[in-house]
Amino acid sequence: MYDIKALYEAASVEDAIRLLTEHPAAKIIAGGSDVLVKVREGRLAGAELVSIQGIDALRGVCLEEDGAIRIGSLTSFSHITRDPVIQDKINVLGQAVDTIGGPQIRNIGTIGGNTCNGVTSADSASTLFAWDAIVELTGPEGKRQVPIQDFYLKAGVVDLRPGELQTAIRIPRKSYEGYKGHYIKYAMREAMDIATLGCSVNVKLSLDKRAIDDVRIAYGVAGPIPARAPLAEQAAIGKPLSTQVLDQFAQDVLKSLNPRDSWRASKAFRQHIAVVLAKRALAEAVRLSGGEIYE
Repeated sequence: MYDIKALYEAASVEDAIRLLTEHPAAKIIAGGSDVLVKVREGRLAGAELVSIQGIDALRGVCLEEDGAIRIGSLTSFSHITRDPVIQDKINVLGQAVDTIGGPQIRNIGTIGGNTCNGVTSADSASTLFAWDAIVELTGPEGKRQVPIQDFYLKAGVVDLRPGELQTAIRIPRKSYEGYKGHYIKYAMREAMDIATLGCSVNVKLSLDKRAIDDVRIAYGVAGPIPARAPLAEQAAIGKPLSTQVLDQFAQDVLKSLNPRDSWRASKAFRQHIAVVLAKRALAEAVRLSGGEIYE
């Protein structure tokens, strides 16, 4: 039994903004895989809900005129994994969201819901951080574009203003062109489990495929919100593809991370995993880029 005060169904983005403005305490519901759980558990008992499930304009993936990849916020995880644009340009995102829950959850869960929850364990989030994604928000005063690093404010809180909803996530062309990436989710079980730590790496190699031209690494569950490791990134730029460089890169990530102790894992264990996953993810991203790591 779900204790819901009222459910309003939006027919369009404009209609959703109107409903959110008229009912400022209302919560947005899309696939419902998170919101309905909170209602059933009592954390959102008696809530007013604005359903955006019927707004087809918020679904799908496309390439925009400037080369940016646009992902509608209602696009399901299953759609993202199978989409040809994703597979061709940023396949690592499809791989990351394919680790979420089981098939039923991936069929109804949406990229917008996964990011708007503001939780650090969201499997899409660290990969979007590593792609320098831009979050498109639409509200009473129009649209605004927010870098995903600024969208996450603190644990469970994102930069959504009154009357706003997330309408898309954009990956600029300069953020993906020439890059290959790899995501690793460490969890206690193979499936249907929240990440103990998630690590996503993108790398761009030099023309001769022997050095790192650029690298980005991002983690989930290594802090209260998803986090990059900028000191490790900066130190690796221009370095040759050697095991020594990869080892140093992996150690350098600890300069930027501050994981916590929890019932899932201790801080020390998460730090250990962070180093191991950094090296493995970068090595695989290098391989996907056509590079070879030398001793």
